Amino acid sequence: MLGGRLSAPATEAERTESRPGDELVDADVVMDTAFTLSAQPDVVWPWIVQLGKARAGWYLPRSVERFVPASRRAARSVDPRWQDLAIGDVIPDYGGSSATFDVVEMAAPSTIVYHSVRGRLVMTWSIVLRDRGGSTRVLLRVRLGNVRRKRLAQTVGGVFDGLTIAGLAAGLRERVRPSG
Repeated sequence: MLGGRLSAPATEAERTESRPGDELVDADVVMDTAFTLSAQPDVVWPWIVQLGKARAGWYLPRSVERFVPASRRAARSVDPRWQDLAIGDVIPDYGGSSATFDVVEMAAPSTIVYHSVRGRLVMTWSIVLRDRGGSTRVLLRVRLGNVRRKRLAQTVGGVFDGLTIAGLAAGLRERVRPSG
């Protein structure tokens, strides 16, 4: 297990609620994941804002990052260079040299919605931070449209998404200091 525990699946209520960005893609596949951090949203937000390729990286726990070349490891602190994320910004993604995410919605310190078109595939990725009175529930939703092989996307994509979010959750738990 990554960092001692895997991320918890999103609850039924979290999976069925509407989220920012849902209206942007007529989804064939929706993947919801979630985890909780022991810090308030205003403490978690800077870490979420700087997330991504050519930015702070994809946070993984030290136990995994030790197998990654030092030049490709994620930041271990908040970096002011990556705090100016804004609607319209284009962020490179790990899905290939031409894969990017466009920032289409932002509301600090709670919401970022990314949009991407990759060939015929259209997708959104929303990250929502919810205040839980001293902790933050991090809700992530990927919506995929124009999917040719829905069952494959749901199973293989779901496993891949679950593992990457488990790594992200464990990496953030090591980095983000509790509020207070």
